Amino acid sequence: ASTGLAEKAPNVLVIVADDLGYSDLGCYGGEIRTPNLDRLAAGGTRLTQSYTTARCCPSRACLLTGQYPHRVGLGHMTKDLGRPGYRGRVSEDAHTIAQVLGTAGYRSFLAGKWHLGTNDPTEHGFEEFYGTLVSAKTFWDPEHFTRLPEGRAKKEYKPGTFYATDAVTDHAIEFLDLARETPEKPWFLYLAYNAPHFPLQAPPETIAKYASRYRYGWDLLRDQRIERMKLLGIVPESTWPSPRSLYFDWGENEPGRNPGWHTLPADRQADLARRMAIYAAMVDRMDENVGRVLENLRDNDEDERTLVVFTSDNGACAEWDPFGFDFKSGPKTKLHTADELDGMGRPGTFHSVGSGWANASNTPWRLYKHYVHEGGIATPCIVRWPGRPRSRSRIDPTPSHLVDLLPTILDVTDVPYPERIGDRATLPPVGRSMQRDEDAPPDERTLFFEHEGHRAVRQGRWKLVALRDQPWELYDFSKDRIELRDLSAKHPEVVERLSKTWDEWAEAIDVTPLPKDYGVEYVKPAE
Repeated sequence: ASTGLAEKAPNVLVIVADDLGYSDLGCYGGEIRTPNLDRLAAGGTRLTQSYTTARCCPSRACLLTGQYPHRVGLGHMTKDLGRPGYRGRVSEDAHTIAQVLGTAGYRSFLAGKWHLGTNDPTEHGFEEFYGTLVSAKTFWDPEHFTRLPEGRAKKEYKPGTFYATDAVTDHAIEFLDLARETPEKPWFLYLAYNAPHFPLQAPPETIAKYASRYRYGWDLLRDQRIERMKLLGIVPESTWPSPRSLYFDWGENEPGRNPGWHTLPADRQADLARRMAIYAAMVDRMDENVGRVLENLRDNDEDERTLVVFTSDNGACAEWDPFGFDFKSGPKTKLHTADELDGMGRPGTFHSVGSGWANASNTPWRLYKHYVHEGGIATPCIVRWPGRPRSRSRIDPTPSHLVDLLPTILDVTDVPYPERIGDRATLPPVGRSMQRDEDAPPDERTLFFEHEGHRAVRQGRWKLVALRDQPWELYDFSKDRIELRDLSAKHPEVVERLSKTWDEWAEAIDVTPLPKDYGVEYVKPAE
């Protein structure tokens, strides 16, 4: 039994999906069945301008430390590029939410994906860990998942019964049971699912729910989603989907454009519809597991005194073209036909969903993961505040960013940010609490973005954004959040002001000079 709100600080549950698109959840306009996350949204707040960094490693560094990722060494991925902002591992002077909350007696646990470039999350404030240190390469093999500290026993699964999303949840619930052995201490659980990141893999019975759902293609799906988004109040009535997005194939600088669904032959449509059915099944199964965790909180009288945050690490993943890839991440795809379709998503397979469906997942925005146009950085974010019934089923359009998560947690838990942890000085978080007066007017805060040379700055109604090696584009978000009408020529003074602001930020935290070579095949070195 719990000890009650008055006697103990709130618990904290942070749930992160991997590569989930802006409109995939039912409560954000999607057709995928997500009743548990929809229920969470009905009991909390949906943020409609919540931003990430456009990529997994930087977003996770940002989320856990309250810093922009370059400031803590993870401006790109886990390869050391030999520069302070790009060391490929979280820096020693950064402290995680777990370490900060630990100064106030919190117990912290991590189930799921780490991906901060170091090999042991228990050296960063977490008592227990189960999951992957990098991205999941399979959802079917228990040997791919790690249990730390060394010597801790993994849960055992009978042959043929292991599925990663289920197993991550099993261990998360085990960690909650462990936390309750010290009822006087609050807990922090970081539940970082690998789904729906490739490889597309899901149980056949879950895929079967969506077997025929996507045969009409991504164009119709985008239209259907935008109508539901308007009804839900996620986007204004005046919003229309952007044109089919460009895509940048493996290592190519010149983009293509996603084709119309009707232009594809029937066998290609069948292959693609199956890919999206598996993706939807992965989201469905994740939602089912989120429900298990939330039910566990209710069964232990903890739901009313637990801060719950759900988000995605970036927008949906387009890698690398409209048809997706197979075998491993790269330029190779396979057209599956006839009986091969039923085998997709099972053990031994490896697929991605491709840029056409990713564009639909990110409805109504342009582009995807990797890029800092809205499709790459705008994600769903649900916050259920402890003991705040008047915030139920609320939609909040206030811009926020992953750097705000740590300040929000400290605000809700009333934990002061320490000046030192152990023998090291701390880095005060750069964000601000998302807990705000519901009647407060919006402010003009400035948010910054950079990944692989793609860059942006958001301030008030303006967003300045650019693709790598391309000139700045300027958009007025009071009228055009889908980034269609470039106003850079009309307002050069705004471009100059915001670009100077971006340059100053970038220099201050080791974003610039930008790397010429990211050491990966899919991004050509700059000339």
